[in-house]
Amino acid sequence: MMSNFVGPGARPAETANPHLEEDTTLSPGTISSSDEYAANPRFLQLQEELRDVLFTAVASHAPTRHQSPRPSDPIEDSTSGLLRNSLDFAQVSIPKVRLIHYLKNWIIECAPHLDKFDEQSHFGVHIPVLAQSSPALFYAILAFSARQTERKACLDKSYDSLELYQQSIRLLSPYLQAKDPNVLVTVCILGCLELMSVSPRDWRRHVEGCAALFDAYNVNGFSGGHLQAVFWCYARMELCGAVISEGTEGTILPLHKWVPLQAADSEEERDIMIKNLFCQDGCSNPDRHANWAVYLCAKTCNLACRRSRFLELGELDHNDTRPFSEQWRQLWEELQFWNDNRCPAMLPIRTTTAGGGQIFPEILFAHWAAISGNQLYHTAGIMMLQMKPANTPLISPSPHSSPVWHARRVCGISLTNPHSGNLINAIQPLYLAGKLLSHRSEHLEVARLFKKIETSTGWGALWRLRDLERAWGYESGEILSAI
Repeated sequence: MMSNFVGPGARPAETANPHLEEDTTLSPGTISSSDEYAANPRFLQLQEELRDVLFTAVASHAPTRHQSPRPSDPIEDSTSGLLRNSLDFAQVSIPKVRLIHYLKNWIIECAPHLDKFDEQSHFGVHIPVLAQSSPALFYAILAFSARQTERKACLDKSYDSLELYQQSIRLLSPYLQAKDPNVLVTVCILGCLELMSVSPRDWRRHVEGCAALFDAYNVNGFSGGHLQAVFWCYARMELCGAVISEGTEGTILPLHKWVPLQAADSEEERDIMIKNLFCQDGCSNPDRHANWAVYLCAKTCNLACRRSRFLELGELDHNDTRPFSEQWRQLWEELQFWNDNRCPAMLPIRTTTAGGGQIFPEILFAHWAAISGNQLYHTAGIMMLQMKPANTPLISPSPHSSPVWHARRVCGISLTNPHSGNLINAIQPLYLAGKLLSHRSEHLEVARLFKKIETSTGWGALWRLRDLERAWGYESGEILSAI
């Protein structure tokens, strides 16, 4: 397959695609698979090159801890010549008109996927401006957009994204050597591209380099500006992988590095200090409240991992010596506090119950961040109730103590709110929720959601439906063929 790939200066015939700007309607038989792209030897080689570049940079050029970068920090002069250069479209063999199409697609379709928890729209507004002085970032944006275009149109033989991915990696090293914090933007976008293109079960390999850089630059969820927005984009990737691991892996970047350093005498005191960080404006900021849901859901995944390691395997927990039941109770209370203290923008503007031909409840939100934020609350609720210690009392209202109630609301939120960025974020929650559903009509409705996510966003979702088919007891493809 890769004999057809050539670098800049030559152009394989199969990559020419004059119809990229057409609206492609997919039939069930043409749904794209990432298998061929993921197995592409050149793609695999480039992934390893990117990992090597990142870990070499972290080991050799990491900033010191007491000099963490700020979004406004100037870039060192070692790359100033490169940054002043205008973008050279001739560095790749892709026609300029198609590159401009990819840039438009980024602004119109891709960036809103990543800006769903960011009212300031850093990925859609600020980062394209930043890319004008960073060729590595510019080509990362184009690569992501090209890959999303290819997947939506099922163009498995089109390698524009691969050439642009290669070009971004080639231009990355000078920015790493200059200790430019904006390199985090480029690396995060490339990580998103990888997760969109290959099996998410290999998630650790795609986010380890990001985690190492965020740690080295001491950038966290409260750093401010576009770096803060990029961090939470990375955090959602982390959460996706942690959910997929189903209790076997925790987050790569430890949760205490997701927030500014909190000097506390106990875990309970640290939990209170972190809660106050997220509530510093009275819990009235929808973006921050949604990011808090990401944090709490990741904390739930870590607790599931601790349960596997420290309770079931008998390892010693040197980080938190509290009994598991106490850790569980504390986190459950944090989740209920999150739910009870939502600001008006995080509350549904319309809710109806199932019935009368409606399979799942209708739960409509006006704010983008509210969609995934609330869905992640219910996702954490499912996981928490599935590992609830015996004889642990619940003081929550009765519906919140039912994992099936949470599962049905996860499905209802996605059905009622078709925002594409939040549909991408819903793939893992829908899988966890789907496993708790028993009726075929529910299975068919969830299957339609997975198909809609893959065909409308370009992100791989049907691999999770195949997992659900096995969990439900169907033959492979039986449910998909019925919708």
